[in-house]
Amino acid sequence: MLRNEELRRKFLFTAGVFFIFRLLAHIPVPGVNTLALQQLFASNEFLSLLNVFAGGTLANFSVVAVGINPYITASIIMQLAGMIFPNIKEMQKEGEAGRAKLNQYTRFLTVPFAIAQSISIIALLNSQGLLVAQNLLMVVSMVLSMVAGAMIMLWLGELVTEYGLGNGISMVLLAGIVSQFPSAVSQVFATSDSLQWATLGIFVTASLALIGLIVFINEAVRKVAIQYAKRIRGGKTYGGQQTHLPIKVNVAGVMPIIFAVSIMLAPSFVGRVLAASSNPGLVTWGQRLSVWFEQTSPVYLITYFLLVFSFTFFSALIFFDAENISDELKKSGAFVPSIRPGGATKKFLEYVVVRITLVGALFLGVLAILPSFAQIATGIQSLAIGGTSLLIVVSVILETSKQVESMLVGQDYDRYQ
Repeated sequence: MLRNEELRRKFLFTAGVFFIFRLLAHIPVPGVNTLALQQLFASNEFLSLLNVFAGGTLANFSVVAVGINPYITASIIMQLAGMIFPNIKEMQKEGEAGRAKLNQYTRFLTVPFAIAQSISIIALLNSQGLLVAQNLLMVVSMVLSMVAGAMIMLWLGELVTEYGLGNGISMVLLAGIVSQFPSAVSQVFATSDSLQWATLGIFVTASLALIGLIVFINEAVRKVAIQYAKRIRGGKTYGGQQTHLPIKVNVAGVMPIIFAVSIMLAPSFVGRVLAASSNPGLVTWGQRLSVWFEQTSPVYLITYFLLVFSFTFFSALIFFDAENISDELKKSGAFVPSIRPGGATKKFLEYVVVRITLVGALFLGVLAILPSFAQIATGIQSLAIGGTSLLIVVSVILETSKQVESMLVGQDYDRYQ
């Protein structure tokens, strides 16, 4: 990969963005007792998971503590809005120009979400007595710093998409999660004195098996046979070739997991804020939310599974445009054997996508909750955190490696022309 000048430039640019991100992750916002904050995050399961997805920025309370979570939330809202508002749905179908408009609207929507999440985090810290200064000017400066950090993270992610490797938002999320892996692994092995080696062996085996299952579902495709019509011109026969249209079992990639995790973090966060209020009724509801959405509770597992399942279906129907594909096949003189071109082909492709997405959604939903079951069985807290992170990390690496592979194939193709 490093022999290719373009790939080398993209790789170094992405590495430079990662370096800037990790540098920003260690620049704290003033006004918080960071030592007490780190102790709080280390002792709480939910906050540990939240810190992992923030790339360790929350425990340091850095200027990028909010991270790209506001943008992910805004993206979810815009995707759901496409089901309600016809204008947004039309934009989703307009190709590159429509996506550019939607991205602009998503950026605008990111700002109020960044403000709301910054205020929520500050309210949580205040409820725990971690704010050193509580005057209005200091709080406003903290909110503005965190909102600015969120928009910087969004900008860095878009720079990676344009000039670097892979999807920028996914890559920034990957960098944050991977940066926390050493500490998560060290926590597991630090408990080796009190755990049997057999339990650690199960942990390693389960991690490898989980990686294998993720790779399997991401690489699985359904090959739809495609045949080109024969044409006779000047006594010569053209066309008639047979090929196939590969449809991925997991069309949406890593996005359903990212969406689901972002939503699943919200109830526990709200529960902690409510539990710290002075109103007894709000405290009761906050405690209930915290109990219901623990990572090993039935409510959490069922809700998480249903969210991953539904987002996988929803994303597949958006990303796979059966109507556009059937039109392109018709224009090029291609057809699915025994299926009429046009509307019949569109219905057939939608039928195939729904069937294989059902399998992919079930598989992805089960994979999402497997780490929590492993935590219930072994009692190792890091299993749930590491397992959910692995789903994202492996998927992002697979998607990025395919982009690199396609560029290398193009380079070799040009070389031998």
